[in-house]
Amino acid sequence: MSGNETLVDELLAGKHRALARVITKIENRSPGYRDLVSQLHEHTGDAEVIGITGSPGAGKSTLVDKMAAEYRDRGETVGVIAIDPSSPFTGGAVLGDRIRMASNRGDMDVFFRSMSARGSLGGLSTATTDAVKALDAFGKDKIIVETVGAGQNEIEIVKTADTVAVLVPPGSGDDVQMLKAGILEIADIFVVNKADMDGADRTVKELREMVHMQDSAAMAGHHGAGALASDDDDTEDDDEDGWEPAIVETVAKTGEGVDEFLATLAEHAEWLVETGELETQERQRYTAEIQTLLREDTASLLAEEIDARGGLEQYVDELVARETDPYTVADELIEPLEECVRDRREE
Repeated sequence: MSGNETLVDELLAGKHRALARVITKIENRSPGYRDLVSQLHEHTGDAEVIGITGSPGAGKSTLVDKMAAEYRDRGETVGVIAIDPSSPFTGGAVLGDRIRMASNRGDMDVFFRSMSARGSLGGLSTATTDAVKALDAFGKDKIIVETVGAGQNEIEIVKTADTVAVLVPPGSGDDVQMLKAGILEIADIFVVNKADMDGADRTVKELREMVHMQDSAAMAGHHGAGALASDDDDTEDDDEDGWEPAIVETVAKTGEGVDEFLATLAEHAEWLVETGELETQERQRYTAEIQTLLREDTASLLAEEIDARGGLEQYVDELVARETDPYTVADELIEPLEECVRDRREE
């Protein structure tokens, strides 16, 4: 039995050490990691994946801590992947596993792992997807993907979740305006955390107005659910048409509102199943994943071909001398790949 097969067997048998090793291989893109993920794929599909994002300082880590503790009290197992900023010195995650999730320390049924960008958020997106698969195959009931910031790259990462919650600090009119720049479209639930602070009521009001102002097509969310239900019309038809982003208030530090938040997450999960949107979203994610892998693999293959030809410098020299042009260079470099693909197609 190969080392990878042993590792997969141990992971499927519920050994957390094997799970940790698999995720390390995934994050580092170690030799054989793709085979590991391939073997795990057939064992996935049972976990509920929740994305938590929002501006820095919104209290995401504290809320995730409370979520994990509550799920454990209910007898469910939890996996947490926190996307942390890279250290400019080590390339590792700035926020350590043992510093955060303090209340759940020592409870191996809450498996926490921080993953750093390491200079490539695009690669991190793929690594996050693979790490979620590892946690899913392991048998975790709930998988939480938390991002530190709310930039476009992190939005792409958190879209791997079935349900996405966006945290908004209270009294932050500027932050509410910022949400319009892209994060609004992926939110299934808005959480006004630190709701005991001044300005919380105003933030809830602004969010509610913003949600209702959105065109139904723009508000289809990352699930593409079509028209949205209105607070003023709770008809069954509206419920079937779409999911209007809910707005929940919490005080994560004390746990206030966490039960309501988890209930809203459960409602959205149920809606996804009942409407068939869960399957639709899964198909969309797999389509995007295949396209991403094809881009990465093709780029790697072309880089190998360029190296074999002595690098790009000679082509750049010719370009500077106006002896050729970028399109001609690209055509020349990709020609061997095109010929190979055509030959295989015609066989």
